[in-house]
Formats: sequence, C-alpha cells, structure tokens
Amino acid sequence: MKLISCIKLITATSCLLSMHSYADINFSGFASVNAGKVLSGTGVEHYDVPPTFLADYPIVSAYTEEWDMAPESLFGLQVTADLTDGLKAIAQLVGRGAEDYSPEFEWAYLSYEINENWTVQAGRKRLPLFYYSDFYDVGYAYVWMRAPADNYTWQIFNYNGINLMYNTDIGDWSLATNVYTGKEDDKENKLLGDFFFKEETREIWKDMLGGVVNLSKDWFEARLTYMQYTNERFIGGQQTTWGGSDSRDGRFYGASFNFDFDNWFLLSEINRLDLEFDGNLDTNMITLGYRINAFTPFVAYSSMKQKGDGVFDGENHNTTSVGLRWDFHDSAAFKIQYDDVTDNSYDYAVAGDSKSLSFGVDLVF
Repeated sequence: MKLISCIKLITATSCLLSMHSYADINFSGFASVNAGKVLSGTGVEHYDVPPTFLADYPIVSAYTEEWDMAPESLFGLQVTADLTDGLKAIAQLVGRGAEDYSPEFEWAYLSYEINENWTVQAGRKRLPLFYYSDFYDVGYAYVWMRAPADNYTWQIFNYNGINLMYNTDIGDWSLATNVYTGKEDDKENKLLGDFFFKEETREIWKDMLGGVVNLSKDWFEARLTYMQYTNERFIGGQQTTWGGSDSRDGRFYGASFNFDFDNWFLLSEINRLDLEFDGNLDTNMITLGYRINAFTPFVAYSSMKQKGDGVFDGENHNTTSVGLRWDFHDSAAFKIQYDDVTDNSYDYAVAGDSKSLSFGVDLVF
C-alpha cells in the first residue's frame, strides 16, 4: 500500500473516531488477498487487448498471462456510529489493489429506524440492482471468487439519494422491501474510459427511481427489482448523443431465485436492461453447489448478450466456472476457481476468449 493511501485511511478513520463522545462506535472489516493469471486466451486484436480475463467490470480488475495479486485484492473498513433512538451513521472505506489500494468511501449514509418495520436512509449507498449488490465487495459472503462478471457488468454501482425500507413477517414468510431515488455523476468512469472508449468518460445516471421486493421462507428466496433512470455521457469532454438526443432512458428489471436444501444449493439471477435507442442487454447466472463439511465445490455459468433492436448485436460473452471454497477458519475461507470465457462478439468484443485460474483468502473481522 502506498504511503499516501495509508495517510488517507488513517485521517479518515481519525475523523470518524472523533465522533466517539457523541455515539457508540462499532468497527467491522473485510479483506480479500487473491492471485490469478490467464492460462490461455485470444485477446482482441483489433482493440490491441492482449489475452485478458476481466474479473470485475466496474473497476476493470483484469488478469493477464503473468501471476498478479493486485486485480482482486482489497481491504475494507466499516464504521457504524449508533446515535441512539434509532439513528445511525454508517460509512465504509475500501482500498482496492486494482486502484493502488487508495481508500475510497463506498458507503456514507444516515439511517433512521422509524419503528420496527420502517427505516429511512439518506446518503451514498450501493445501487441495489443485483442480489449481491449490498455485499459485493465482501468476498467471504459468497461461494465464488467473485460475483459472476458477465452478470455484474454495469458501469454505475453506487448512488447518492434516499431510500425507504419496510420489513415484516407474513405468516412463515419474511418480506423486505426497499424504494429508492437518487443520482450518480461519475466524472471519470473507469470501465467506459479506461477499457471501452480509451479516453476520459463522464457517466451520469440521474432521476433514478427503483424498488426491491425480497420474499423468503425456509429453503426458498425470491428477489424482484426494477429501476428507471436517465443517462447522459461525455467522452473526451464531448457530449454523447443517441438518436439525436443528448440523453437516453434506461429501465432495469431483475429477478433472483435461490434454493437451499441442506447440503445442496442452487443460486440463480436473470436481468434485463432496456436502453432507449440501443435495444437491450440480457444477463444471467446460475450456480449449483454442495457442502461437504468445511468444503463447498460448485459449478457456475453466467452470460451477457446485447441486442440492438435487430440492427446489430453488441456484447455476447459467457463464462463457465468450477471452484472450491474451504472454510478453514470461523472468519476466513480459501477459494480456488477456474474460469472459461467465450466471447462471441466482434465489434463490441470485451476481452476475447480466455481460460484462467485464481485463488485466495477472503476474511471478515
């Protein structure tokens, strides 16, 4: 970790600790120490992309043909200040190897529990598009090395706004809902700027309005989500237009269905993003796993396909994965995973075909 990054982290933590006289401060943390490499791959010749496995789309963490620990290693610290009477302040700092471990605030919001059912929150949060959005950075919380990249591809992952949550029990069922609105203005979008357009890109999602419904009982869980927003984009300082308009609307639909029968479990997720002027993007993932004491082998498949209203096909890629999780400690898990990517797109190719191996340790504290 660079010295300047350490100074930033210490300064930010000191500011949070200064609140101690006014609140009960609780700390928690998580970390991933991972390594990986591309065993073989085609790359994308016409984009000058060498053999590459793009493991995490939003931050462009990618493995090449050399062993590397930086792409997916990270350290996170979450601070919760309980101000009593239902009011809390929550902040989360994350330093990623793909970004030289420079700590950034991923979350920073206030939460007020109106009563046992209703909670209102305001500030910066993770955009709840996907089942694993809220704990996307906490590798210990899921079975894979990473959430399936084909499914978790979007360029915007956070938002600044307000949300209202409602939780209750209906008989033997648990119901959780979340309605939110906000905006994100990413002045230097890493995925679009560094990987796709190769020049500074400002990505704006405004007028966000979305909702999530989660219903669970025993071995079954279902999650439905919807969001609409307006997109503006500037590439190299010039505003992008779509169909002669300087903005376009997007609508996101998602559904997750999870089944857990003692040792066996099945995880699934399907999503669609409808884009004005640009057709739609369909993504999905499915995972089958089996627990054998402290070991959990699994197989997974994920894909993304873009259709341009019948005029052109955009991205079209899928990944087949085989892996093993070993919970060797109450707070840590070792994982190893093999990923086989097939990239069937051309004009919108991402990184080409690849076969890669990665392994590491996820922990919480």
